[in-house]
Amino acid sequence: MTDFKELIANELYDESLGLEIDEIKGMIEIPADESMGDFAFPCFRLAKALRKAPQQIAADIAASAGGNKAFAKVENVNAYVNFFIDRAYFESEVINEVRTKGASYGKSEVGAGKKVIVEYSSPNIAKPFHIGHIRSTVIGNALYKLYDACGYDTFRINYLGDYGTQFGKMIVAYRKWGSEDELKEEPIKALLGYYTRFHKEAENDPSLEDQARETFAKLEAGSPEETELWKKFRELSLAEFNRVYGMLGIEFDSYNGESFYSDKMPRFIQELKDKKLLVESQGAQIVDLEEYDLGAAMITKSDGSSLYVTRDIAAAVYRKENYNFYKCIYVVASQQNLHFKQWKKVLELMGYAWEEDCVHVPFGLVSLSDGDDIKTMSTREGQVVFLEDVLNTAVSKTADIMREKNVQGVNVDEVSKEVGIGAVIFQELSNNRIKDYVFSWDKVLNFDGETGPYVQYTHARASSVLRNADEADLAAIAEGNINASYLASDSAYALCKLIYRLPEIVIEAADKYEPSMVTRHLVDIAQAFNKFYHDEHILVDDEEERRAKLSLVAVSKTVIANCLALLGISAPERM
Repeated sequence: MTDFKELIANELYDESLGLEIDEIKGMIEIPADESMGDFAFPCFRLAKALRKAPQQIAADIAASAGGNKAFAKVENVNAYVNFFIDRAYFESEVINEVRTKGASYGKSEVGAGKKVIVEYSSPNIAKPFHIGHIRSTVIGNALYKLYDACGYDTFRINYLGDYGTQFGKMIVAYRKWGSEDELKEEPIKALLGYYTRFHKEAENDPSLEDQARETFAKLEAGSPEETELWKKFRELSLAEFNRVYGMLGIEFDSYNGESFYSDKMPRFIQELKDKKLLVESQGAQIVDLEEYDLGAAMITKSDGSSLYVTRDIAAAVYRKENYNFYKCIYVVASQQNLHFKQWKKVLELMGYAWEEDCVHVPFGLVSLSDGDDIKTMSTREGQVVFLEDVLNTAVSKTADIMREKNVQGVNVDEVSKEVGIGAVIFQELSNNRIKDYVFSWDKVLNFDGETGPYVQYTHARASSVLRNADEADLAAIAEGNINASYLASDSAYALCKLIYRLPEIVIEAADKYEPSMVTRHLVDIAQAFNKFYHDEHILVDDEEERRAKLSLVAVSKTVIANCLALLGISAPERM
């Protein structure tokens, strides 16, 4: 497809301007006011080289440009040269590009040959997979899909929280109050109960905390009994987690958690000692980062057990040595900002220059509609909202809505899963990731607002139009036999412009680690399609006009499905 900015840059290029084509292309703008054209070139920078007023330069350029068939007209307004693209030419280009590329439209090869690791979700073993986990899980999956769409060699890691003193607590609690039958029946809820009871009992019996530390020290030393229990907790937890991942349609390439690096940490503790970075502090080993306003990074506790920073150093070096990543992305809540700053600084002090390629992508908190901050829900007290329960509730509520609307010709059970779960994902990704947001059922399942169900319904609407077309028309548009001059309306042109911008949006969203850019653009496309649908009579008598309009419906359907796929959401044919 024609890169119109590049086309304009080539039209404008002249050695006397003192600018290379890429520089000119970078200066080209898209006017906020459509009456000022589709693209605009500001001439202020040219005044010095050409020794003329910017307004005169713009007038001269406008007078000499415009011979290309892609331009309907070229004119200047003050110091800007405004380019108006020929609508039929533009729409034909867009429709043919989407028709040819199909499911690949929006993808690129900008990252070809570069390895990107995305670490996300990372729940704690033996603890509930709760609603607060949705942010890392869904944002991370969308980033993986965005980088994959940009041609990068992507690798998904679920860095499970399967190590630490919490497992000493869990093992102590299970031995004191647990049962095998209870654990088999409802593993996570049983383990949560043990963990909750441990902290209540520890308030009256502080010796339990010492027992937990001793038990974890045994686990870290490889004690067979502790290791066997830990493995059982891990396997039971993974089975529970994978059921939720299956509902979300999410997979991983690696489940190597913190425990995977337990035998790799001594190398780096020794390296820190050799480089004279370790300092003893009350029996613990730390890296003093006070001069960088980062406090102290604790490497080992006074009992010799490891901490997050130590394991994360080992994990980062392992990934660099084994995958030689171009970029390693960590999708972790903003509450861990200090941890990541400390960890990256320690890597830098150790001499690992590639630490700059390790990127922390933080996100804000999700809270319930009653205002209770999910962050304050404590697994110690058993106050959690299970993510699986939220997803099942979304499916159930969607099915109720569909039955109330008396939807015909669809498998309600199947579609309610696609729409209900898609609605939860879309709600999460419609928000700028760094902002806190409130989870609200009324907003999530609204079929009329800027929501997942609205976009999915738009896809189903486009599918319905195409089902009502005859086979000869569908065959003609599949071959590209259309006359775009029949797409003369403002609504058709506005829709095509949004479709044209999708590949650029995908690249920008990946670069900024911001899936919500795709979500917002998708809503704009859906709204533009619905305006076109309402403004135009599509299945008209005139064959050429009908086929032109059906072509735009077909490519809109493709692009909406492609965007939903980038977000990890299904695109139902019927709703």
